[in-house]
Amino acid sequence: MTQPLWQKADSVVDARIMRFLAGEDVLLDRELLPYDIRASRAHAAGLVKIGILSADEGAAIARELDVLAADVASGAFVLDARFEDGHSAIEARLTERLGDTGRRIHTGRSRNDQVLVASRLYLKDRLAELKVLCIDIARVALRRADSERDLPMPGYTHVQRAVVSSAGLWWAGWAETLSDSAMIARDALAVVDANPLGTAAGYGVNLPLDRDGTTESLGFARLQVNPAAAQLSRGKYEWQALAALSQALGDVRRLAWDLSLFTTAEFGFVALPPQYTTGSSIMPNKRNPDVVELLRASQAVTLGAMAELSALLSLPSGYQRDLQFSKGPVIRALRHGLDALTLVPALLAELRWNEAALRAAIEPAMYATDLAVEQAIAGVPFRDAYRAAADAAHTLGDRTPTQSLAARISPGACADLRLDAIAARIATLTRC
Repeated sequence: MTQPLWQKADSVVDARIMRFLAGEDVLLDRELLPYDIRASRAHAAGLVKIGILSADEGAAIARELDVLAADVASGAFVLDARFEDGHSAIEARLTERLGDTGRRIHTGRSRNDQVLVASRLYLKDRLAELKVLCIDIARVALRRADSERDLPMPGYTHVQRAVVSSAGLWWAGWAETLSDSAMIARDALAVVDANPLGTAAGYGVNLPLDRDGTTESLGFARLQVNPAAAQLSRGKYEWQALAALSQALGDVRRLAWDLSLFTTAEFGFVALPPQYTTGSSIMPNKRNPDVVELLRASQAVTLGAMAELSALLSLPSGYQRDLQFSKGPVIRALRHGLDALTLVPALLAELRWNEAALRAAIEPAMYATDLAVEQAIAGVPFRDAYRAAADAAHTLGDRTPTQSLAARISPGACADLRLDAIAARIATLTRC
């Protein structure tokens, strides 16, 4: 390992303790290193602006940071156990290439605001990705709602057959709820989109740092003004990002539950694309919906990360080393959750309904609610109509799903899905 950034003449460096202190940081910082390099470039430009670095020194640092970014992207440079973390790797590389000029990059900043700004840029990208994935899933569901609006299927409450419904209504439900999750991701991004660079260890520095300039150059929407607030936001903003991810994965969990039921022989409503199933290791007759089941479980990873993060945040103000442990759950949950969501659009686009099974599952009693409403329209008090319909439920075999769907005219229901309203909402989310 290179010499720690904090090492002094009287420091004692114990290899076992250093391993404990470093933890997973070197591995986790591989995810954050490109953002750390971007932030270092902006910081160096700011130091040039206030006269701490000369224009030539700033240009040399920018050039070497660009080379390092390219090496990281190509795999020519890999963050490994030679370094304490990503921050020390950047400084070591600049010092190796530029000598004392490279050593000056840390002027006016702390590893505290360095990790904050890299994490913040990372969260911005992940939340933007989350929003796009939610919109992608919603669009697939909306297209299928339009093309299958009149395909009858049973509607369930308490996992019991309840009323006649349609594939159009089922799909439109997922389109709208995923647009909700896209909105939540957008709103979480608005919270996270604040620049902490220049707050140092939580108390500012005695330099006229160009914080407004770094805010603009790094593409943040606003400056995180107070240094103490920047420290207080560590973990809080990450939790907000995970909460947004959890909402989307919660939608997928319920969708996956439907598909898990619908693919059973007992339901037989859905055939999954073959690439989304696996075989049994012992039973030659089996095809298992493993992808759907793991999608159903994926929210658990994020909920676990949120619990881990919440436990860490029982701290006083100011930086505490405990917060180092926030990186792992956040990065792992975002990586897993976004990977899971990436699989959903194609799965939904390619699954196929068994129309015969859907129609066969609609039984006469499922028209009873229609009969009760018809009698109420005719002037019968609803509770009287309810009881009469319950008594007559077994006699309704002459009704058809098409009639039932056509009669469901309340806004959003099967005969008036209002897909244009959902589409307009998705379009608005796409633009903002």
